[in-house]
Order: sequence, then structure tokens, then C-alpha cells
Amino acid sequence: MEPLKHECGVVMIRLLKPLEYYQQKYGTWMYGLNKLYLMMEKQHNRGQEGAGMACVKLEANPGEEYMFREKALGSGAITEIFSNVHAQYKDLTPQQLTDADYAKKCLPFAGELYMGHLRYSTTGKSGLTYVHPFLRRNNWRAKNLCLCGNFNMTNVDEVFADITAKGQHPRIYSDTYIMLEQVGHRLDRESERLYAQATAKGLEGMDITRYIEDNIDLTNVVRSASALWDGGYVVCGLTGSGECFSMRDPWGIRPAFWYKDDEVMVLASERPVIQTALDLEADQINELNPGQAILVNKRGEVKLSQIIEPKNPKPCAFERIYFSRGSDRDIYKERKALGRQLLQPILEAIDGDVDNTVFSFIPNTAEVAYYGMLEGFKEYMNEQKIKEIESLDHKPTHEELAKIMNRYVRGEKVAIKDIKLRTFIAEGNTRNDLAAHVYDITYGSLRAGIDNLVVIDDSIVRGTTLRESIIRILDRLHPKKIVIVSSSPQIRYPDYYGIDMSKMSEFIAFKAAVELLKDRHQENLITEVYDKCKAQVGLPKEQMVNYVKEIYSPFTDKDISRKMVEMLKAPEVKSDIEIVYQTIDGLHKACPKHTGDWYFSGDYPTPGGVRMVNQAFINYVEQIYNKQK
Repeated sequence: MEPLKHECGVVMIRLLKPLEYYQQKYGTWMYGLNKLYLMMEKQHNRGQEGAGMACVKLEANPGEEYMFREKALGSGAITEIFSNVHAQYKDLTPQQLTDADYAKKCLPFAGELYMGHLRYSTTGKSGLTYVHPFLRRNNWRAKNLCLCGNFNMTNVDEVFADITAKGQHPRIYSDTYIMLEQVGHRLDRESERLYAQATAKGLEGMDITRYIEDNIDLTNVVRSASALWDGGYVVCGLTGSGECFSMRDPWGIRPAFWYKDDEVMVLASERPVIQTALDLEADQINELNPGQAILVNKRGEVKLSQIIEPKNPKPCAFERIYFSRGSDRDIYKERKALGRQLLQPILEAIDGDVDNTVFSFIPNTAEVAYYGMLEGFKEYMNEQKIKEIESLDHKPTHEELAKIMNRYVRGEKVAIKDIKLRTFIAEGNTRNDLAAHVYDITYGSLRAGIDNLVVIDDSIVRGTTLRESIIRILDRLHPKKIVIVSSSPQIRYPDYYGIDMSKMSEFIAFKAAVELLKDRHQENLITEVYDKCKAQVGLPKEQMVNYVKEIYSPFTDKDISRKMVEMLKAPEVKSDIEIVYQTIDGLHKACPKHTGDWYFSGDYPTPGGVRMVNQAFINYVEQIYNKQK
């Protein structure tokens, strides 16, 4: 209901043949550039605050540019950066435009290595400065580094302290920039190691340069740089001498998929993106394993390397529920399963009255879960029909059979995501009135006062859209009861691995728990948890415990759901309201390979996550205290 921002999407392409090969086979040397554009557009869902791309050209002569970068801000950033690139070709003759050799020698972005990035800020930092890729320049080609990633680091302070202790002086305090300097430092050391070897062999001048570029091993670079990293990440890098790599975090939190044939190696954040761009089957594409890197050297030799031993795997469940495109074969099945297994709690909410219930969904990301929910109810209804027929003590008449068989599950498109209304008006009541019309309804889609209305969504985070828009607009249909269904469990804890959920006060589940503590005169629990969190400050993060879980311990899921209804139901709403949530067990049954459920369970996969949730609770309590002073 409330769109969550997610950081970010990545694409990496390494052409394994000369540009002339693609000109002859595909009719253009821009094969790599065009695939980069397509794969970035197919991941537009992952980032709309900005986009950037980079290119490295192999075998450039001294004095010729060999690294290129283009960045832009806004939802139209992909179009803008590629328009800027193609604008540099507009004055070429048709002969020049189809001459791969000319392009290789003379044209920008006519290279063999490409990298693309789509950004959603989850840190509040915005502007072109923070748009990836980040670039570190040097006169030695092998020391040039371009970096981008889909990540949030939970221990930037530790990494910052480590690199400053080595004498570096980063200009920007952000995880991306600090990682750039850290990886760049290790790249420098690797180059210097090879320089010493080359001079020991008696090499001089360009022979030293060639020796370094031919023997550089990014495995050493990535392994030494990543040893301190705590967080969820897929990091991609290009060097000026033509090496590239991508590495996934050892918990497998953030996703990465890759494919290689004799023409190309590609990597992307989502599998269907590669399938569509290269016309492949799902089984032809590989998932980068936790802690693993894929590396390509200057000669185009591809290898996989286990950089860090895998930790307890915790792939992000929200990728399956919401973020990744539902066109992925497995994600589609999982989202249907999430909807399907909500059958029993929905039946309880409507007192088993399927005949007088209309089923629908909140557009647009909950549509697949809705299909699964419908399938579950169709099977349930068929079972009821069979039992009813079997219970007859006589041969049924045509009319009796027709009456039984004509019972069906009623699915309607009740909610419509209307045009985006710009709520730029500051005055409160007017602004709220505009917000209430973000969604519209299909009038006449149910029988007023008779039918229940069940609407499924993928998640309920803050509750703002529910309160200000959805419940109010659905109430205009005058259903007997509105049942809001979430295909995911209650979101109770912040995320620190790439989703814009970092404050305790954002979550309607947390607010409901706090209100319940007040109702039951148990506010002292808030102070107790605060004291426990404060007592941990200064401890090594590996020793910390998530004491915030204790805020929820006195209550059942239904207790919290009922309190949410009280908080979200406006006085003018006449319909009875109930909220039904997926269970954590249900989530794991639907998405068995994606056990990263810390937003629901509080079981953070990394020590840095535990440290940050305790700090978030400390910040929440101290902010409340300061307001009351």
C-alpha cells in the first residue's frame, strides 16, 4: 500500500568478443550498450531516484580516454543518460556509425565492459553526488576503479576507521564512497605488488604496465577489502585495465544472477531481466552464491571465487514478497502460495460466508497473491460442493444440482490505483482529502450491507495509506465487513540492508504494541528495554542482543492486529474492519529458500543489524522524552 523504496539495481556486461564480431552478427557494435539499456529499463522497479552507467574500453593508446561515465537524477534518468551517450554519435556518417574499428578507436562508450546502476536512497542522502557508479581516477590504468552496488552497510564507522588508520582521507562519509576508497586502496597494493615483481624480473617502461595488467588478480583485492563488511550487498566493479567483478554478501541478503556463453557474461539483480535481454530459459541462468564473486580478467577469462565463507543464509524475503519482478518463474509461484495459504484466517474473518463475500486486491503488486488466494477459495468451494452432493440422500434433480454448482467465488477489481495526485497543498485537511483519492473504487461491485469485502495487499508498513485512503474509499461501497489481508507478516523491525525502513516510529505494528502497553499499564516495559539497549552501547556488536523483541512479547499477533484497526479506522467509517496477516511460518512455507525475515521476526542476520535496531529503539525513546520535556 505504501510503496517502499529499495536500494538498488545493478547490471554488469562483459563482451567476450571484439566489437567487430557483434557488428557482423547482430548488425551493430552497440550490442553491449543496447543490452545495458534494456536490462536497466527492465529493472526500473528497483530504483527511480537516479541512474548511472560506466564503460571501459580495452587497448586504448596513451592519451586516449578509456573510462566513461554518465549519471542523472529522477525517474527519467535511464532515458537521459542513454540519450546523452547517443547524442555524441549524432553527427556521424552512416559509414562511421557501422564501422566497429572506427568506434573502437574514436567513440566514447564503445567498449567491452559496461556497468549500470539504478538508485533508491534509503539513507536520506540525495543528489547527483550520491548516484552510482563512483569513480576513482589514477594515471595507471590498473589503478582506476569504478564501483556501484545494491547495498547498505551497517558498520560504515568501522570501515571508515580502518581506512583512515591506513592514512586515507575520504572526502565523503557514505558507504559507497568509503567502499570505493577501501577497494581502491587494495587495488593500489595489488598493482604495487606486481610492480615489484616486474622490476625484479628486469622489466621496464610499458613492459611493466603490461605485466601488471596481465597478472592483476581481483580475487586478492576483493577478499582483503570485504573482510570488514557487515550488511547486505552486491558490489560491482570495473578497472581501467579491463578487469571486472561482482560479489554477493556471505549471508545472501541481496540477490544477484549471472549468465555466460562464448559471447558475453552478464550479471543483474533479477533473473527475468537476463532472460528477457538474452532470450534465455530460467534454468540457463545461475545465482551468485553467498560470499561468492564472479571475476573477469583483461583477457576475458571468467572465474568464480569463494571470497568469504557463507554465513547462515538469509536471502531477503521482501525480494519475493514485493521488490523483485513477479515475472520470475519462482517468485510468481511463491506469491501465489502466499495468497493461497491465507484461506483459513480469511474464512474465520468472514465467518465462513464465502457466498456473500467479494475478493479483490490492492493494485498493483498484490495481484499475484490475489490469484493464489482465489485459487485457494475455488478449491475450498469445490470441496464444499462435493460434500454437499455426497450428503444428499436421494438422486438430485437438475435444479438441486444447479443450485449447488452455481455457487462460486466472486472476484472483482474493486480498488483502482488512480493517477498520481500531487499533494503539494500544505493545509492539513485539504492535503488529507487529496491523499484519500489516490485510489478509486468500482461502484456497484458488491451488494451494500450484504457482502463482505476481502482485499489483499503485499504488506502493511506504516498504515498511512490505509487510514487516509483505502479504508475510507472502500467504505463507500458499504460492505458488511472489510477484511484487509496482508500476504506478509506484521512488519515490526527496521531494515538496515537496503530498504527505507529504519525508524521504529514508522511501523504501525510497533505503534500498536506501544499503545497496548499503555492500555494495560505496562509502560515500564519500554523503560526496561531502553535500559537494556543502553547497557549494550559500546559492546562489540557480536555480543549484542535484540531486546526490542520484548516490546511485543506480551501480545499475540491478533492483539496487535485488533489495536491497529482501532488506530486506522476513522470515526466516519461505518463498516466493520478486520486485518488478517500472514504468519512467519506461512511465509517460510511459501518462500522456503528465502529465510531473511528480520523485519518480521527481529532475527537479524548480521551483528551490525542487531546493533542498529537497539540504537533505533534508543533514538525512539529519547526522541519521545525530548518532546515531553
